[in-house]
Amino acid sequence: MASPVLAIKNASLTFGERKLWSNLNLEIQPHEFIAVIGSNGSGKTTLLKAILGQEKLSQGSIEFKGKKVTRGSRRMGYIPQHRAIDSASPMRAIDMLRLGLTGHSFGLPISSRDANAKVQHILGCVDAFDLAGKRVGELSGGELQRLRVGQAVIDEPDLILADEPLSALDLAQQKVIADLLDRERREHNSAVIFVTHDVNPILSMVDRVLYLANGNFKIGTPDEVLRSDVLTELYGTPVDVIRDQGRILVVGADNQHHHDHISPERGEWN
Repeated sequence: MASPVLAIKNASLTFGERKLWSNLNLEIQPHEFIAVIGSNGSGKTTLLKAILGQEKLSQGSIEFKGKKVTRGSRRMGYIPQHRAIDSASPMRAIDMLRLGLTGHSFGLPISSRDANAKVQHILGCVDAFDLAGKRVGELSGGELQRLRVGQAVIDEPDLILADEPLSALDLAQQKVIADLLDRERREHNSAVIFVTHDVNPILSMVDRVLYLANGNFKIGTPDEVLRSDVLTELYGTPVDVIRDQGRILVVGADNQHHHDHISPERGEWN
């Protein structure tokens, strides 16, 4: 087995008396697609911040390619949660993609010729040649997300961190974004950590699930984790997992754990 791209060892994170998760151990191999699922406030976004070196663990460590994570790495690609961009912004779509190459204050500079070649390649990958000269504030949510994915993968990172990248997109747009990430990890042997409330659009791509809830977690294949008995134990309350025509619906006794078409709550502890 190859060396892991990411190794999370005995990691815990608390805010005051609130425990997000503790004693988390997870090794992620090249090419793996990991879905991170859980209730609002379970620490999904905070986990990504810890991997990016933006959030300090309460205990434990995170290693990226054998070294402890530090703030910023050219070998990680990050797709933030969907958010609007000021319609008056002068930035063009092509400029946004270039930031994936030149927006770092570390690493060796890339030549203009190489940068131009990579930008043109990614424009094709995200089907955005017709968007290149447009201002980002004029783009639709789906067009903007395609560019965010392009920006994250343009430098062929070893690890892609995606934080709710399908939110605010219709089903057709969700498939485009999910397929882009799946193709990227297959073509460049990247690992993907994909935070989501609804696993259905990416279910066929997922190798393992990390499910966070009530300060606890479960790790395994979708069939091992997305089961009524497992999630009932995790939540400490009855939870039903319903499978219908290839889709998964998670419903709690009080309907608080429904993960099909749920709107993500924005929050520090997502």
